[in-house]
Amino acid sequence: MAAALGFFILGLFLLALGGDSIVKGASGLGQRFGLSPLATGVVLVAFGTSLPELAVNARAAWVGSQALALGNAVGSNVVNFGLTLGAAALAMPLLVRWRALVPLLLCFMLACVLVILLGYDGALSRFDGVVLLAVFVVVLAWTLMRSHRETAEVQAEIEEFAATRTTLWLNVFRFVLAAVLLYFGARLVVEHAPVIGTALGLAPLLTGLVVVAIGTALPEMAGAIAAARRGHGDMVVGHVIGSSLFNLLVVVGGMALFRDVPLPKSFVRFEVPAALAFAIVLYPMLRGDLRISRREGGVLLAAFLAWLLFELMLVQH
Repeated sequence: MAAALGFFILGLFLLALGGDSIVKGASGLGQRFGLSPLATGVVLVAFGTSLPELAVNARAAWVGSQALALGNAVGSNVVNFGLTLGAAALAMPLLVRWRALVPLLLCFMLACVLVILLGYDGALSRFDGVVLLAVFVVVLAWTLMRSHRETAEVQAEIEEFAATRTTLWLNVFRFVLAAVLLYFGARLVVEHAPVIGTALGLAPLLTGLVVVAIGTALPEMAGAIAAARRGHGDMVVGHVIGSSLFNLLVVVGGMALFRDVPLPKSFVRFEVPAALAFAIVLYPMLRGDLRISRREGGVLLAAFLAWLLFELMLVQH
């Protein structure tokens, strides 16, 4: 158990380094080959932080641990909304000026409903995977077009996030380094998370939901708290909503495209509806004064702890 925990933590560290490296490399190469800083920033803010989860789930699906991958994909969404966003808002109230985030949150709600409907028969087929990936392409295209209608202040903040050196050799090196780090990080996490889960009495799905999802989210939570303290509320909320969309549509959709994915009954009855419930709770916070207060952050964090307790109670039954 102790050795598995040590290797698991090392894997998380490698994933965090690899995720940061690939985001910087993608930003530099995108701008090097003509993509605008605004477009680059939108893609990276909204979806870049999900790359470590994508690496873990690709590895898990490859070795046949589909339940762990499903748990991580949906558990990461609950962790994003409850733990990451809640902790960031507790650290500093989040002012949100990025107007596209409310429609994107609605897109996430609709994506949750879509996954529930597609998976109600007990599996996601390859056709279902194509549908989910196609929806993501549409959402991404809309987000890129909508970004040009944001205020100059918001556009400048997004462009600042994408600012990096555009030297070709440096960004190619970043990509190579990221590939190595993500590969070995994902391998360590996928190999040793089940050992930890078994020691705690957790099924593979719950291991992904709790152990892997929370573990991979911890570096993101630390970054969100730091961004909140710097007054970058748009970046924090953009990361959370965009990452959640990516996890649900690309990570789960990609798994289904690779091979048919059998779904545990709890997946469409409890796990995906839990992510949907968090989005519903967040919606009035963003629609009201465009500000997530410390009190609201506390509500999200308390809801996350209640969800975690509920999932752990299921182990006893």
